[in-house]
Amino acid sequence: MKSGAQAEQTAARFLQRQGLQLVQANYRCRFGEIDLILRDGATLVFAEVRLRSRADFGGAAASIDARKQHKLILAAQHYLSRVSPVPPCRFDALLLAQASGESAIEWVKGAFELG
Repeated sequence: MKSGAQAEQTAARFLQRQGLQLVQANYRCRFGEIDLILRDGATLVFAEVRLRSRADFGGAAASIDARKQHKLILAAQHYLSRVSPVPPCRFDALLLAQASGESAIEWVKGAFELG
């Protein structure tokens, strides 16, 4: 298994243990891909999973730059075009220092805005 896919599975398990429900993994459309879509109560969560074993160039958080955020927002809007009514939404980032092991996960709720 590739480390990116393993990191996504680790993040999904971590979030499910926190009470979120997995709706879909690896949602793909012409605008890009959303790693995980989950429900946190009434809120729909679009989660970006980032694995960075080194902190050079800012580490995992810095890799979610404005261009990547824009692509994620477009993909989320595409997903939401099929959902009625549209629930409250947020973008979370799961930053992993290693592909396995939940103790190394940093969960950033509301990492950026939809809009």
